[in-house]
Amino acid sequence: MAEPIKNMYHYESILQVANDIQKVYSPFQVEDFMNSCVNENWENLELKDRMIHTATTLGEYLPHDFCDAIQIIDQVVINYGDWLANFCAFFPFYVEIYGRDKKDWDVAMKALANYTQYSSSEFAVRWFIMNNEEKMMQQMLIWANDPSEHVRRLASEGCRPQLPWGQALTHFKEDPSLILPILETLKNDTSLFVRKSVANNLNDISKTHPEVVIKIAKKWYGKNKNTNWIVKHACRTLLKKGNKEVLSLFGFDNQDLIIRDFSLSSNEISIGNEIIFSFEIHTKESARIRLEYGVDYVKSNSKRNRKIFQISEINLSENETKKYVKKHSFENVTVRKHYPGIHSITLIINGVEKETIEFMVNSETLLP
Repeated sequence: MAEPIKNMYHYESILQVANDIQKVYSPFQVEDFMNSCVNENWENLELKDRMIHTATTLGEYLPHDFCDAIQIIDQVVINYGDWLANFCAFFPFYVEIYGRDKKDWDVAMKALANYTQYSSSEFAVRWFIMNNEEKMMQQMLIWANDPSEHVRRLASEGCRPQLPWGQALTHFKEDPSLILPILETLKNDTSLFVRKSVANNLNDISKTHPEVVIKIAKKWYGKNKNTNWIVKHACRTLLKKGNKEVLSLFGFDNQDLIIRDFSLSSNEISIGNEIIFSFEIHTKESARIRLEYGVDYVKSNSKRNRKIFQISEINLSENETKKYVKKHSFENVTVRKHYPGIHSITLIINGVEKETIEFMVNSETLLP
C-alpha cells in the first residue's frame, strides 16, 4: 500500500523548513516553533490540516508584518522546487491566513503566483474569491495570460466550482459566468497541465449547468486537437449520464446494436472477491460505440447506488461481433466499502441501458 501523502509532513521535514527560515531570518525560534507545530496532536491531523496548522504556526514566529514575512518566505520557497512533490503547500495557506488585509493585496497576489510554482495555490485563492469576487476574478484573468504554466493553471483550477478538498464556490455553482472568460482564454493552451484543469473546471460546471457546457462543447469541438481533448474530458459526467446531445456530438448515437450471451461467473460472491461477466456485442451497420457498465451497490442503509464504469470506445464494422470478458472487484478499498445484499450489473451502450443481471454479495469470508 502506498505511503499516505500526509506522511511527508513529519518532524524532520518541518525542521528542515524551520532551519531554512532561520538561515535568512536569525530571530526565528526553531525549537519553539517545532514544539508548537509538530505537537502531541500532529499524528491525528490529516494532510490538509497539517498544511494549515503549519501555516498558522509559522505566522506566530515570523514577523507580524505580512510584507516582511513574505520577503523571508520568498528566500526559502526556492529550496522546494519540485512541484510534483507538492511539499511546501503551507506557504500558499500562509498567504490565505495572514494576507487578507486590503493594504497587502498586491503582495499577497504576487506571493500566490510565485508559490503556486512550488506547490499549488489553488486552495488558498478561494478565500480571496469568496471575499472579493470581482477583483479576484480579474486577477485570475491576468494569470490566465502568464508565461508560467503553473500560474495559468492556477487561473482555472483555483476557480473550479467544486474543487476536491477545496471550499465549494457556491456562487459559481449558481452562476459560472465569471469563470468562462478564463476558460476561453486557456482553451488552446500549449500545456496539457493547463488544458486538463480547463476540462476539470468545465466538468464541475456540467454538474449544475449542463446546458452551459453543452453549448461550449458544440462551439469548441472540431476546432483542433487541443480543444477536442478538453471537450471530451469536460463532458465525461454528461457522457456517463447518457446525455443525448453530448453522445451525438461524439458520434455515439447508433442504437441498432445487439447484446448476446450476457452472463456472470456466479450469482453469488463474498466481499473481498471479484465477479466475472462476459457478453458479445453485434452491430448490423458500422457504428461508433461507447460501452459502459453500471454497478448498483448496496449501501450501509440497504439502499442501492449506481456507479458507472467505462469499458471502451470502439468503431465496429458492418455485421461485426466483439466479445468482452471483464472482472469487477468487491475488495474493500479506501474510497469504497462494500455491504452484503443484492447487487446488479447493467450493460450500457451509447448511453442506453441494455441488460441487467442481479447477484448476491455476502459478508466477507473469515479465514479459520
